[in-house]
Amino acid sequence: MKRALISVSDKTGVVEFARELVSLGWELLSTSGTMKMLKEAGLPVTSVSDVTGFPEICDGRVKTLHPKIHGALLARRDIPDHMRQLEENGIGTIDIVCVNLYPFRETIAKPDVTMEDAIEHIDIGGPSMVRSAAKNWESVTIVVNPEDYATVISELKADGQTSRETRLQLSAKAYTHTAEYDMAISTWMRAQAGLPEKLFLEYDICQPLRYGENPHQEATFYKTANKVPYSLATAEQLNGKELSYNNIQDANAALNIVREFKDKPFAVGLKHMNPCGAGVGETIAEAWTKAYEGDKTSIFGGIVAFNREVDLKTAEMLKPIFLEIVMAPSFAPEALELLCSKKNLRVLKVDMEGEVKNQMACVSVNGGLLVQNQDLDTCALSLDQCVTKAKPTETQMKDLEFTWKMVKHVKSNAIVVGCGGMLLGVGAGQMNRVGSAEIALKQASATLTGPEQPSGLGDTQPQRSEDGLRRAGAAGRTQLVLASDAFFPFDDCVTLAAQYGVKAIVQPGGSIRDEDSIKKCDELGIAMLFTGERHFKH
Repeated sequence: MKRALISVSDKTGVVEFARELVSLGWELLSTSGTMKMLKEAGLPVTSVSDVTGFPEICDGRVKTLHPKIHGALLARRDIPDHMRQLEENGIGTIDIVCVNLYPFRETIAKPDVTMEDAIEHIDIGGPSMVRSAAKNWESVTIVVNPEDYATVISELKADGQTSRETRLQLSAKAYTHTAEYDMAISTWMRAQAGLPEKLFLEYDICQPLRYGENPHQEATFYKTANKVPYSLATAEQLNGKELSYNNIQDANAALNIVREFKDKPFAVGLKHMNPCGAGVGETIAEAWTKAYEGDKTSIFGGIVAFNREVDLKTAEMLKPIFLEIVMAPSFAPEALELLCSKKNLRVLKVDMEGEVKNQMACVSVNGGLLVQNQDLDTCALSLDQCVTKAKPTETQMKDLEFTWKMVKHVKSNAIVVGCGGMLLGVGAGQMNRVGSAEIALKQASATLTGPEQPSGLGDTQPQRSEDGLRRAGAAGRTQLVLASDAFFPFDDCVTLAAQYGVKAIVQPGGSIRDEDSIKKCDELGIAMLFTGERHFKH
């Protein structure tokens, strides 16, 4: 009679699996906890202690570490001397091992976990049996995942044994199981011991991709084991083609921006990982109107994300525009139906509940990996941060808050210009800061005045249309604000900003020439805040 050893922490489906084995004539061996469950289910099962002739000792720390277990697993059936040694020592073979390990990850995830509790959830006998069975995969079937029970039973019923291909695959899965387990223990123990010399990363495949950034590059999307909000890995795709590598990069950047805004409805449009339009409003439709009016040209072929449910009114405004992706926490049924009428439009429902905990951000470099905490924190602004004679108005403070949250998500050197809860101009990724400022300010001016760019600005403010003012949500004279992701090395950005009518600026400060910028702001009647917080984004 063939024998199967079953000892599992995850008992999902194990009774049904064991019952099928018994019906096929297999003898069951087990350890205390699993054996109790199998006996209660009315199944005949033999204790491992009866096989070894030795009791479980040390509070169960020692159960299966015995030659009558590991000899039964490791002996090669094709070597006569191995089989002779088993017979001489009264050892019968074990042909199926069904084992999964103590819940170490779940234990250390508890906020009040103690070292003693964690240590007691480090499995010793389990990994040893798994590795022994996996090493001898030519003869032994090792099962660590309940999802594989059906395959094993199906093959046993059909052929009386599992196929060589299945045993090899199950062996690979088993080594992955123990590797992940050891990695979790090692990572946690090294953290307790203060040893940073090693970094272990664990990701599961989410989906293969057609190609990477370019068609000649291979790519795959992997996900973390833990579910987190604002993640594409757990998003529900409701319509459209599969996501591409570039789609995932851009969509992730959009979600990072969305999580900055929770208090009011917010919409952002994004291209090439930089925002091209964004707005807050009393409704999601108003937020989208501001985002779209900020740059109607760049949004073509872009990605849109919302922090509130998309309603029918908003969907009707989205439909005529060529977009790659629309993301939101939910969609009204009629809005979803309308958006899904565009068969290629990717519509994603994304979990936006809960706080994003600090995660690692990894970037590969030749021969290495750069690792840092994500840039999650954005300091709140207050009048105490004002370093100039002029002080921002209440309205300007709201716009400074808005632009400060936006600029951290623009590629450095980054400058953004806004007004009325609306992104009007973006200067991204330029080699000098004044270049970024010029791009952002010219775009803002064009948004407010129409496509004709005024020339010869000198010290005068461009004339803005009433329609532009309404789009910006500003009343009367436009009060533009500007945000910079890092300090001004010179006062040239202040001078340029004044020419375009900027009335308030927020920047980190910290330059050895900060006084030059402060002095220039005082000369021009501009309010300026220093946050003391830089947001480079390379």
